[in-house]
Amino acid sequence: MIHGRTPFRHSPLALALLALAGPGLAQESGGLTLNPVTVTGSRAEAASFEQPFSIDVVGGPAIQEGQLGVNASEALVAVPGLVIQNRQNYAQDLQISSRGFGARSAFGVRGVKLIADGIPSSTPDGQGQVATFNLDMAERIEVLRGPFSSIYGNSSGGVIQLFTRDGSGPTKLTGRLVGGSYGTTKVEVGAEGALGSGGYLVDVSRFDTDGYRDHSSATRDQAFAKLTLRPDDASKLTFVANGLKQDDTEDPLGVTWETFQADPRAVESVATTFDTRKDISHTQGGMNYERRIGDGQLQVAAYAGSRSVMQVLAIPAFVQARPTHSGGIIDFDRSFYGLSARWIQAMAVGSGELTVTAGAEYDRSEDDRQGYENFVGSTLGVRGALRRDETDTVTSLDPYVQLAWKSGPLTVQAGLRHSHVKFDVNDEFLSNGDDGGSVSYRKTTPAVGIAYEVSPMLNLYASAARGFETPTLGELSYSGTDGSFGFDLEAARSTQLELGAKALLGESTRINAAIFQIRTQDELVVASSLGGRTAYQNAAETLRQGVEIAFDSELSRSLTARAAVTQMRAIYDEGFTAGGVTVDDGKSMPGIPRTTVFGELAWKPFDGITAAVEGLYRSKVYVEDTNTDQAAPSYALMNLRLTARQDRGDWRFEEMVRVDNVFDRQHIGSVIVGDRNSRYYEPGTGAAVYAGVSARYSFN
Repeated sequence: MIHGRTPFRHSPLALALLALAGPGLAQESGGLTLNPVTVTGSRAEAASFEQPFSIDVVGGPAIQEGQLGVNASEALVAVPGLVIQNRQNYAQDLQISSRGFGARSAFGVRGVKLIADGIPSSTPDGQGQVATFNLDMAERIEVLRGPFSSIYGNSSGGVIQLFTRDGSGPTKLTGRLVGGSYGTTKVEVGAEGALGSGGYLVDVSRFDTDGYRDHSSATRDQAFAKLTLRPDDASKLTFVANGLKQDDTEDPLGVTWETFQADPRAVESVATTFDTRKDISHTQGGMNYERRIGDGQLQVAAYAGSRSVMQVLAIPAFVQARPTHSGGIIDFDRSFYGLSARWIQAMAVGSGELTVTAGAEYDRSEDDRQGYENFVGSTLGVRGALRRDETDTVTSLDPYVQLAWKSGPLTVQAGLRHSHVKFDVNDEFLSNGDDGGSVSYRKTTPAVGIAYEVSPMLNLYASAARGFETPTLGELSYSGTDGSFGFDLEAARSTQLELGAKALLGESTRINAAIFQIRTQDELVVASSLGGRTAYQNAAETLRQGVEIAFDSELSRSLTARAAVTQMRAIYDEGFTAGGVTVDDGKSMPGIPRTTVFGELAWKPFDGITAAVEGLYRSKVYVEDTNTDQAAPSYALMNLRLTARQDRGDWRFEEMVRVDNVFDRQHIGSVIVGDRNSRYYEPGTGAAVYAGVSARYSFN
């Protein structure tokens, strides 16, 4: 039992039934969109109902109404197959896993491809930060899971793609203020409107929080701009730019089980002793050009940017006495850029229509990386002597082709992608040995899917694919002998199978269901974690099998509902030994809950007022490979929200009140897999209340 609380428990089945009986759906003025058009997966516009893979669309209202607009977890929690763990730690970003891919990530997002307005938010090695997504301007988020994720190349166990809206109509100025528990405030100012035949968006915001836990305060400044031009009736040119800045973001680290039980808001002493923290600065700009040429379409994109990070770690000074140690402060300046082009051609073939997509993508990231001691004499948490100086470069080049043929009730899709990912480390600090090296990974990944329209209200589909996931640069850097570059690490290779059904019940209800199996060879696991360096190795085969159900319904004119249920078995299918510890076959993979249920019921008694109740259940999560250390317990949370809107001539006013974790349940929000100091646990917030107001003026 958690100290000071009585845990709230329900069986997963009971919670799933409760969610299906009445979860909520964010509404647009036109009601539920049963068959939204998507581009993720097929790369050409197509109705989601016809696609032979699992794809969900989260609309703008669900992303913004009644939400803080700070974390993508606010909107993506309702997508089956995803586990979004809000770490309450803005120094490390969210943890996101898709059908188990990415669950082991120590920071940021890995194993899941992130894209915003056609521009990658993931580096070529598969590491990304969802904090760069601008949720205030979002039109929709598309989430692709399963076999067809592999057509996005390396580390695409799932794909999360954000689309911001285009500016249109009269000029509109917007201001928004949100505040609440734990010293949380967010101020946003934006402008948008038509510009000739195109449009523009501009948005700036500041987010501040003292943090739920000790030593977890953060300030985040974000800016976003988008310009859409239409040179003629056949073309569209879009420019996007965004920036993010976080200075002195405190890192509360994980805690032991004993510390969590004594005080879930506490931190281990090393966090304050070393003043663990991170500075982040990120800027990025990109361009997309689309042009229709006959029955074909040309799409070209280019982007470039920079990212700077300084992070102070809690590594004791005596540990850094080892000659090969790279210090307790990470400091790097990253420059990155990329180019992509594709041609989409539609043509009549036989009794149906064939759409061919062919293209290529090139991405490059270069880090000027230093490491320093985190002490000077007896003063801790300050920059000391240089211990690391190197240039890290990652490049990827991926040509691909996709085919989609539709004839009557039958849809067939296939894709083939060849990925070449290269890592280069040039070590310029040779007094402690040469940590430099180079390694390349090449993989061709096929995917195929078939969908059959049994009736206008029911589609059945099957899909299969092979995928791969290279180690990230950080995982390669220290996995060799005595901390050298990990030349021997292999890319994980997966075989994915999926069967699914998509059903429309009348004009107001949609149900998507899928079962899947994923076999992976050479999964990466922690081999050792000593002296501030974590080394990795390839493990034996893993197996993931699961069921996903998504339910959306307009129960009546005033009552809407949605639910998402995921049941997954993720195990090591063969035993292995890592760091002298034997892991038996059949052990559960850490960081992956067996059951996740989300449900929401929204009531709109009259125009302008919406009240909703949300429920979330998550089963226990193992924290390391042997499953012997204390697992993060299961939990169930309830949230409430109330939104109101008034239109007064050229003005629109909106208000919101939100209560998270209504019953103040103590719980573990996320885990740090395999931490050898047993600081696995990152507590979620207790009860929290937020309120916000916004005003918009239209220059009609």
